[in-house]
Amino acid sequence: MRFSDDFIQELKDRNDISEVISEYVTLKRKGRNLFGLCPFHSEKTASFCVYPGNGVFICFGCGAGGDVITFIRLIEKFDYLETIKFLAQRAGVPLPEIEKDDGMYKKKMLVYEINREVARFYHNCLCEKIGKKALDYLLGRGIKMHTIKHFGLGYAPPGGHSAVDYMKEKGYREKDLIIANVGMSSRWGRCYDRFRDRVMFPIIDLRGNVIAFGGRVMEGGQAKYLNTSDTIVFKKSDNIFAVNFAKNKVKDNLILAEGYMDVISLHQAGFENAVATLGTALTDGQAKLMSRFANEVIISYDSDEAGKKATQRAIKILRRGGMSVKVLSIPKGKDPDEFMKAYGKDAGVRFRNLIENSANDVEYRLGIIRSSYNLEKSDEKVKYLDECLKILCELSSPIECEIYAGKLSEEVGVEKKLILLQVDKMKKRSVKIKEKADFRDIQKNISGKMSNLSCVERTSLREIRAEEALLSVIINNQDMVNNISQEVSSDLFMSELNKKIYETVCRLSSEGRNIDVTTISSVGEFSPSETGYITKIMCSYVAAADIKRDLSEYICVIKNENQFRRLNDVENVEDDKIKNYIENLRQVKK
Repeated sequence: MRFSDDFIQELKDRNDISEVISEYVTLKRKGRNLFGLCPFHSEKTASFCVYPGNGVFICFGCGAGGDVITFIRLIEKFDYLETIKFLAQRAGVPLPEIEKDDGMYKKKMLVYEINREVARFYHNCLCEKIGKKALDYLLGRGIKMHTIKHFGLGYAPPGGHSAVDYMKEKGYREKDLIIANVGMSSRWGRCYDRFRDRVMFPIIDLRGNVIAFGGRVMEGGQAKYLNTSDTIVFKKSDNIFAVNFAKNKVKDNLILAEGYMDVISLHQAGFENAVATLGTALTDGQAKLMSRFANEVIISYDSDEAGKKATQRAIKILRRGGMSVKVLSIPKGKDPDEFMKAYGKDAGVRFRNLIENSANDVEYRLGIIRSSYNLEKSDEKVKYLDECLKILCELSSPIECEIYAGKLSEEVGVEKKLILLQVDKMKKRSVKIKEKADFRDIQKNISGKMSNLSCVERTSLREIRAEEALLSVIINNQDMVNNISQEVSSDLFMSELNKKIYETVCRLSSEGRNIDVTTISSVGEFSPSETGYITKIMCSYVAAADIKRDLSEYICVIKNENQFRRLNDVENVEDDKIKNYIENLRQVKK
């Protein structure tokens, strides 16, 4: 369905691109523009740029680009109509009359609605007679009523049909409850509750939507925790518990705990920058989410063997995500929740002291290795040194590497320069292995990109650049389009994509419509990657003192290169045409 240009413009005006993207990406201002880590590919250096003045974004790493409509389409995986609905609802803009549809937007909104209603049901159950056991359990663990309300904690009654029956009475269909994963289908086709006789923890996204639940048993006999399976609004590996609260309380760092109760106890004690994974080991997706809000993460896992292994694994993932890492060691194997209960009123002060004295990740990992070897024995000293060298090889800072090499030198009695020499050898070896892997990836990537270009396009980049420059000028100077279209035929374009963009721009101009990323993309039916290319062309424009002169040069290159291609088969070309072509080139040089 086509929406009017005026409606689309109003929608974009009411959904400021900087504000919308800031809900997904942490942006920092550099001059007139904003930069952040691209949400569409993994990177350590910010190459994702938002141009507030133009109302567009572009990633110089992966090429994604467009306006606020394109961004929401990509990040939410909506189609065009679903994106318009989403932005209209966000800005409170009434939609024109549209046909009913069964798209992803409608399904997602329904699941959000179901989760919200079920969360209210669970919370009400906790506060009623049926939830007394669960409420006593939480209060007994030191969780106060204001904290229970703050997190929206609840109780899923036993029996197996309480939540389903409640939702059916409110008019929701069984199949939709199953899609939301608050209900499940039995072998006999009947819908029953996914969560039964458990304390419930709503999982809330950055925009305040309830996207899933975690349920904890109060007694043994069952799996301790049960989480919502992945749904159309929830992916366990990409979400974090309490990030909706912590994102507003981050100053310098985030505290990463293991469980829901750890996080809740920490928040209650004033550490509102605490978050937790959702019953699984830390993932790259979760690390990427955390990197949007903090440059440093303090790991506060259990101090038992399982906790130590999880900590070491998390360190590598967080480092890979570009964050610095510290590790907080709680004495006597306690987790944060146990620590808070053990020390009562003094717990907050004691825990802050632990944070201030926490070791960085390198010191922590070296300490773990040190505890495994007897350095009085030569063979164990060698093994210890080998293990430590592997950690030093992962350090990107030469200064950091030299500091720890010096400490190792004193500890094992080996010259620092020998340790650094060995680290250098190991790094070079790992670099060669990585280079080979990267080369294979690059070959695949290049072959994929080059397959989209004809043989002529691959060898005539001069003309491609001229076409892009011409497009950049006319997209940013719409008053010039009609005159240019009379002088330059689309048949002169070598690139089929540039030709299509040019024809679309000329068509929009002849119809008197706005020429921007949205209208070009929708009218020309360009793919998201092609829209990114159009945005890049648009953003590459630099106002010149003499635009007409520049345009003349671009047009001259396009025409001459086109003529050259026509004359490529020299044996079949008349002499006078070749002479004319050469004369044109001379004129260009003059």
